[in-house]
Amino acid sequence: MRPDPAGTLLLSRADVRSLLDLDDAIREVERAFALHARGEVPAPGILGCPVAGGGFHVKSAWLADPDRFAVKANANFPGNPAASGLPTVQGLILLFDGESGFPLAVMDSMEITILRTAAATAVAAKHCARESARTVTMWGAGDQARAQVMALARVRPIRRALVYDLVRERAQTLARELEDAGLEARVVEDPRAATRESDVVVTCTPSRTPFLGRGDLAPGAFVAAVGADWAEKQELHPELVASSALIVDALDQCASGGELHHALAAGLMTRGDVRAELGEVVAGQKSGRTSPDEIVVFDSTGTALQDVAAARLACERALARGAGTHFSFSR
Repeated sequence: MRPDPAGTLLLSRADVRSLLDLDDAIREVERAFALHARGEVPAPGILGCPVAGGGFHVKSAWLADPDRFAVKANANFPGNPAASGLPTVQGLILLFDGESGFPLAVMDSMEITILRTAAATAVAAKHCARESARTVTMWGAGDQARAQVMALARVRPIRRALVYDLVRERAQTLARELEDAGLEARVVEDPRAATRESDVVVTCTPSRTPFLGRGDLAPGAFVAAVGADWAEKQELHPELVASSALIVDALDQCASGGELHHALAAGLMTRGDVRAELGEVVAGQKSGRTSPDEIVVFDSTGTALQDVAAARLACERALARGAGTHFSFSR
């Protein structure tokens, strides 16, 4: 692709929101995972830097047809006070043409991070949750929570959502939003009681102390562990991870910074005990769920394959619709 004489496309969060939705994200993320499993794209890369109060990570990946390379740099600071107006997650995605190296776009990463993370949960649930799943417990009601539930409802007949958050007002807000979207939703005071009556459980918190164990789950439950995306964070007890059928988004990444990391550190698992990477399940190379009663855990640390898949679609649509603005960094 030749460089655009108008320069690099700049897309705000509002721009990205107008260009992509959950259905787009689920489709593109599922395709990206399958391409990786078939060896048609290289493994994504990651660099992390934890600091006091939060951390930074840089994730990169390449996808073909059309050839695109993306780098996402995100900051994650869960302690940002609400009065500051700063969200927990902030960052940018740089999208390059994979043939010429031209920087096609710079875009806010917030909306893409929310969409692609929820999409990965939906893809995993599509292949690993029971087809009859109707009830979900959402443990954590932050920016990611609504997208998680709505994405799940696109792949399974989710009708009821049980919501828990340490900040009750956040849980109440999420429950109202889900009710407005047509689901039965309520705030719960005892999240463990809720998980024991749920088909699907999503943990999406900044916790550094495990809080969910095997005794908190019903037979056949599907758990999406979303919050632990570096080594210091943890939501699931290692015994739960080791005793479940474990599906990971990226084996190396989860071994160094996901729930798998903690099970390995506790000596309860080896890397060989992992049932599959999600892409292998999507591509039909390995099994997801093998029986109605087994508990399946999806260790979701987030990969740049998801980011580049969503970012390139956003860029294509922006160019087609005349969205965003252009800027020449070389002038």
